[in-house]
Amino acid sequence: MAASTKNDRVGTVETRGIEPVPDSERRGHASQMFWTWFAANISLLGLPLGATLVAFRGLNIWQAVLVAVAGSVGSFALVGALSIAGKKGGAPALTLSRAVFGQRGNHGPTLVTWLSRVGWETITTTTAAYALLALLNTVFGVERGTVLTLLCLLVFIACTLMISGLGHATIMWINKWATVVFGILNLVVMGFLVATVDWSKVLDHPAGPASGVIAGIGFIAAGTGIGWANAGADYARYLPRAIPGIRLVRASAFGAGIPLVLLISLGSLLTAGDPTLATSADPVAAINAMLPSWMAVPYLIAAFGGLLMSNHLSTYSAGLTMITLGIRVPRAWAVVLDVILMFVGGIYFMLIADDFYGPFSTFLTLLAVPISAWIGVIAVDMVRGRQYDPAGLMDTGRGSRYWYTGGFNLPAVLAWLAAIAAGLTFTKAATGPDDVWFAGPLADSWLGTNGLGWLIAIVTAGAAYLLLGRRPPQRADSLPDSAPGSTTFEEATR
Repeated sequence: MAASTKNDRVGTVETRGIEPVPDSERRGHASQMFWTWFAANISLLGLPLGATLVAFRGLNIWQAVLVAVAGSVGSFALVGALSIAGKKGGAPALTLSRAVFGQRGNHGPTLVTWLSRVGWETITTTTAAYALLALLNTVFGVERGTVLTLLCLLVFIACTLMISGLGHATIMWINKWATVVFGILNLVVMGFLVATVDWSKVLDHPAGPASGVIAGIGFIAAGTGIGWANAGADYARYLPRAIPGIRLVRASAFGAGIPLVLLISLGSLLTAGDPTLATSADPVAAINAMLPSWMAVPYLIAAFGGLLMSNHLSTYSAGLTMITLGIRVPRAWAVVLDVILMFVGGIYFMLIADDFYGPFSTFLTLLAVPISAWIGVIAVDMVRGRQYDPAGLMDTGRGSRYWYTGGFNLPAVLAWLAAIAAGLTFTKAATGPDDVWFAGPLADSWLGTNGLGWLIAIVTAGAAYLLLGRRPPQRADSLPDSAPGSTTFEEATR
């Protein structure tokens, strides 16, 4: 396990692994969470989310804006609320999860989270490599080939490794300044995209049904904040315990909400005038085709940079999750292992597979259900006033405070499994009408056809854990007053 050090400084390799951060090494402000989630969501690939609202949900532009606000701001408010656990316990999200599920019971949620992280990183890496190939073709006229494809993958992965490998302090610094640079580029590109809009078609587009609005909110939430909910604590763990939790909620909600609302609304606006964006297999190329040729370079740079901002955060969290699984390597080496897998996945998608997004996106849709079930259990556990024992989190043996029954906290594990079953009942995973990978018995119900299986999982997990679980022991009979994490949830959110 990586040793604890005090070198969490910009430009130095963070050698801390998953062990809780002591109060003496905590610093920063809640605004760090604002920049973190702004950076994670600044990519122009938020545009296809808005395109889907109009093309497939039948919403008009005003409904799409409402859905964008409710879905993105609301889901990232949840990310901020769950990140309070990181401030309390000083450890990454899935390490803190040991206290809830037990040392062995936590392996299931952790493995699912890691698989999901690596999967989305692979998709992001592949998309970024396509953007870089397009940039080289635009500037130098170089045609795509096997060697050039490999080089583009390696360039993006090297950039990811350079940031996420250095660690927390560098990530926080990069997030702030890169957000400003790429944010300005994105605004310029967005301005030119607005100029392509057919306003007569936009204003004449009829309103969709109320059911489409409700389903749209769920779709946006699932595609934005829900995917990051099990990573918030990773970035809040270095913050001082005294920061009110409500500030983390606000910073997360508005940090992600500002870019997402703009991008989703613009995607809806573009599609109301021209539906091609929603049906494109390569959204980078589809958006590029809407711009004047001289705008291609700033657009592709903005696309590459936005994807990098998201990918280095995901890679950092994946490294911490890998260590939580029991891979005994320093944090930086866990990141190296992660990017090797991304490189292999990128080679498969770009040089071997016939379908880029289809099969893998389908697989990741299924993983969203157990992740959502984890959210439901953790949320209820936090509201009950969970405390975190630093020694217990790191002790994975039978003598651990969090060993419970054979290494499993049965109420939490059973609630998680029950919620997965309930969520999958309403879930369909398919690459097309004739290629259905999985379909639950109620997948064709209103909840199922609108992709709300993940929401069923959250609600079921929370309700089941409320019924099966017991309130975590309080300060008087558990942790000493000076122990890290000994504040209650109510105190932390004041």
